[in-house]
Amino acid sequence: MMPSVGVVVPTRGDRPGPLRAALTGVLAQEYAGPVEVVVVADGVPASLVASQVSGVADAEAGAEAAPGAASEAGSGAVSGAGEAVRSVRVLGNRRAAGLPGARNTGISVLGTDLVAFCDDDDLWLPGKLAAQVAALAEEPDAGFVSCAVEVEYGDRRVPRLAGTGRVTHRHLTRSRMMMVHSSTFLFRRGWTWVDESAPSGQNEDWDLALRAAWRHPIVHVDRPLVRVRWGSSHYVGRWADRIAGLEWMLARHPGLAAEPRGAARVYGQLAFCHAALGRRREAARWSLRAFSARPGEPRAAVALAVAGGLVSPRAVLHALHRHGHGI
Repeated sequence: MMPSVGVVVPTRGDRPGPLRAALTGVLAQEYAGPVEVVVVADGVPASLVASQVSGVADAEAGAEAAPGAASEAGSGAVSGAGEAVRSVRVLGNRRAAGLPGARNTGISVLGTDLVAFCDDDDLWLPGKLAAQVAALAEEPDAGFVSCAVEVEYGDRRVPRLAGTGRVTHRHLTRSRMMMVHSSTFLFRRGWTWVDESAPSGQNEDWDLALRAAWRHPIVHVDRPLVRVRWGSSHYVGRWADRIAGLEWMLARHPGLAAEPRGAARVYGQLAFCHAALGRRREAARWSLRAFSARPGEPRAAVALAVAGGLVSPRAVLHALHRHGHGI
């Protein structure tokens, strides 16, 4: 019998169209095992989210919860490929407010063999689930699998491949490896949890991947089986939150500062974020640290250009996003 899979889909209820598309992509997977989807409403009533997805997942809102309590919608069963069992339920975030707490709420209510994540603005492509479950089955000692992605920004779609079938802790220290994206995560239940101390949820997925890879190299299916949509991210432009998240990562993972290439990348990102906030002195300080770690670090040079008013941060991100890259 194929392993059962639970899929956690966090949402703030502000992207009903992409959320419905995300659920459709999950439910349409050609996978013979049971799939249970938990949509976690973060900061909004579960009844609202249930109404948004009712046409897709047959989820109906339950009674309103008492103030301060988690509200929960009923569950509905739908037919999937090959008439495999598919169920969907909508419930409120029962843990810390924000993305990490929403993910952990979903994990905590699932009893499936495997757990997967899908963000509410991303899309699983055909074959994603079957390919990852098969890859994980080939390595009994492994507990975590990812896949390559296709970045969608505007009218462009750019594949991002890792170039490897195993993602190690060193890979993730030297580079963020953006293709190891939260919407590609599939892991054995009980293998890991999301750290809810991540500031405003920043870098919770990178932290999770680093911890998973430290335990065992991540099995990676290097085909773009998830479409990551960058046009509606909640995080772009939240420069102060991004600074806090990067500083949290440096404190939590000292190895990042010990690897010159990885350190330069993080320092360059910090320089860029400070420059975007108009903090020229801090941008210069972090740029210098980036150049010291890795002479010629491009992020530091771009940060100095932003700090000097030569280009706007929005223009930089737009140019990078069109090629499937971030800062």
